[in-house]
Formats: sequence, structure tokens, C-alpha cells
Amino acid sequence: MTETPRPPVQPVPPLPVPPIPTAPLPAGKQPLPAPPPPPAAQATPRAAAPPPAVQATPRAAAPPPAVQATPRAAAPPPAAQATPRAAAPPPAVQATPRAAAPPPPPSNPGRAPGMPSLEELIRLAYDEGYSDVHLGVGEQPRMRDRGQMIILDYPEVDYNTFMSWLREILKEDEILKFKRELEFDGATQYEFARVRINVFDTLRGHALVLRLIPIKILTMEQLRLPIIFRDVSDAHKGLILVTGPTGSGKSTTMAAMVDYINKEHPKHIISIEDPVEFVHQSRRSLIKQREVGQNTHKFDNALKAALREDPDIILVGEMRDKETVNTALKAAQTGHLVMGTLHTNSAIKTIERILTLYTAEEQDAMRVAIAESLVAIIAQGLCRTTDGKRAAFHDILINTETVKDYIRQGKNDEIAELMKNGEYDGMITTNQSLFNLYQEGRITEETAMEMSPVPNELAMMLRGRV
Repeated sequence: MTETPRPPVQPVPPLPVPPIPTAPLPAGKQPLPAPPPPPAAQATPRAAAPPPAVQATPRAAAPPPAVQATPRAAAPPPAAQATPRAAAPPPAVQATPRAAAPPPPPSNPGRAPGMPSLEELIRLAYDEGYSDVHLGVGEQPRMRDRGQMIILDYPEVDYNTFMSWLREILKEDEILKFKRELEFDGATQYEFARVRINVFDTLRGHALVLRLIPIKILTMEQLRLPIIFRDVSDAHKGLILVTGPTGSGKSTTMAAMVDYINKEHPKHIISIEDPVEFVHQSRRSLIKQREVGQNTHKFDNALKAALREDPDIILVGEMRDKETVNTALKAAQTGHLVMGTLHTNSAIKTIERILTLYTAEEQDAMRVAIAESLVAIIAQGLCRTTDGKRAAFHDILINTETVKDYIRQGKNDEIAELMKNGEYDGMITTNQSLFNLYQEGRITEETAMEMSPVPNELAMMLRGRV
């Protein structure tokens, strides 16, 4: 019974009422016949039109190219790569450090206003005859004038000024070595003088001491050294020791002795120094100078190698340890003349100092070795003279046969007495040397007493002319 409503479903045919849309066809103002076919036919062409539209769709597909254009817009990433190219400025940043490289040169202008260059200070010391220049952060510059420290009329040194001075005489790697080890030894040369350098660190900051070394080597006559120095320098083999405290003129005396040998004897001389102070030019002798750290890495290696370099004379900067003494004695015993230095105040103390490097069991053998090898021990000091200059006084031990016996037996007191009466052999004590300077009017009594190792003995000599 419900079927009755189903027939009404037949109104579906009315659904074709869509033909009603044909009513718009008249809106085209086209003849009615044409509109009906066109809708189907035109729909066909319109359907055909879609192919163009489909072509348009490919053209619409062109947007994908546009999308590719978007990747081209993505080309900005390449632009981003261009940005890294813009990142090329990092090289420019490297250029900045290169621009930063100038700071070392600007470091010289980095000196505080009114402060001189280091060369100007050294020139001042040279012109005035000063021996040392003392510079340090937080301190006024000072110089040593014939043993006395004097203060220069400059303000306290700041860090930048000090580093600018350091760069005048040291390379960057040497400055780095100093900062790493907090100590540095070296030397440099100016037209008017050679300079020994020592840089070190203190509680107040970095400090620097410069020792001026004349380019011209003074002769024995100019230094007014005793005649015995020539006889000692004429020796063909053995051990010569020049001793004294720091600043006592040991290097100057040894340079004069080497200069004498260079002028008088055809020898081969090898020096091993740390650093090289006086520079010698070969004359009758052939002179080869080696600096530790520059021409050899280790002092001991250079000394051992010297024995294989056909030397006649080996100049050792300092007898600093047991191994050096052993090698020097070996060289002296094998036909070479060895010259070295020690920081001792007298000839007898020099023997004692060498023996202290050895154990009690070794000392007897070392006394024998020293007795057989020794030529002379020259202990030296400097004192201020009445004319404001400085003069050297000496304590000289010559290894005569009697002295050899005393050394073997360890009779140091007897050696001291023998020195007092050994003028004929060229021996002299410190007190006798000071007394001679006093008699010549070159030093005052006060100076003689101040420098004397045994003031009571010297006082008796001054009063009684003994």
C-alpha cells in the first residue's frame, strides 16, 4: 500500500527539468535552434576546450616551474652560500689579525710618554762609562756606575714600556720562551757595544739587566795586569782558572789573555760560552766561538765534542758542575790548555769548591788530578779608585812543585803561607795586592780595608808596612 507513494517517485522525470537551464540559453540571444545543439555540441567543444584548459593546466603546471622558480627563489640558499661568500670576511677577519700584526711595531710607540728607547738608554750607559742597566716594571731605571747604583731621572716603568723595550732586543719566540720559563739569557750587539741580556720575573713584575761589553778588547797592558799573566797564557797544556764574584771582571781578564794568545801564538782556540760576550777575530790563532742555545744545545755536549775538533785551547765559560770539571780535567791531562771560570773569592777556596763536587771517597783522586793538571788559579776583584775609576786586585796561585805536593796532601794552610812568600814565582795574596794599590795611591785605606778578606792582617801591613 505504500506503493502508492512510490509512483510519485516518478516525478524523477521532472528531474530532467534541468532542461530548464536551457532558459539561460536564450540569454545568449542566439536563435533557439542553435542553443539546443550548442549545449550538447558546445558542451563538447567546451569539453574540447578543456583540452586547451588541459593545456592551460600544463600551463598551470607551469606553476611547478614557478615552484621551480620558488627553488630559484630557493636560490637564496645559494644566496645563503653567497652569504658564506660574505662569510669570506672571516679571511678579512684574518686580515684583521694581520692588521693586528702591526701591534708589535706599535709596541715601540707603546712606550709611556717621556720614556726613551732601550737603545737610547744603552747609549747613555756607554757614553757615561756605566757597566750595567737595571730596568723593571714598577721601578725607576737605574745604572751601575763603577760599582755604585744610580737612579735615572725617569718615571717608573709600566708594563707596556717594558715590553716595548724587550721587543727591541728579543725575537717573539724568545719572548715566548721567557714567558714560559720566567728566565732568559742572551746577548745582542749594537754598533758601539755588545750587550749581555738577562730577563727574569719578580714580585713586582718583569725585570731586565743589561751588561755592557766593549767591542774593543783591552790589552793586558791597558788593564795593568801583572806580568805573570803572560807567562800563564804561554802555557801549552793544563788548567787555568779565573775566579771571582759576579761583576769582578773575569770575562774582561780572560778576553785579554785570549787576545794575547791570538796575537802571539798560532793556535786553534774553541770557546763555549753562555752567552758569548767578547767577540774575537782570528789573527795568528784560529778562533771558533760557540754560544749555548744558538750554536749548541747543551754545554756538556759542546765540551765533549771540542775534544774531537783538534783544539789547542778550550775556553769554558764556567765550570758549573761535576761533569764539566771532569771533562775539563780530562782535556787538560791529554795535552790541551783549558781556561775556565768559577765564582770563588780566593785561590784556595777554588780548590775547596772543586773538591766539594765529589764524595769523600773521590776527593783524594781529585786532589791528584788537580795537582797534575793545574797551571794557575787567578782570583780577581774590583775596587773603586781615587780618580773614580776601578782597579783589579788579585789572589794568584801558581802551581809550582811545592804547591803540587801541598795540593795532593790537602795542606791548604801551607799553600796560603807559600803564596805570601811566592812573589818570585808570580804568586800574590789579595791583601798584598790591595796594599800595593794603596802604596801606588790608587785606592784609599778605607777601600783597602773594605775589600780585604782578612782585615786584621791588612791593618798590620798598613800600620807596620810589613
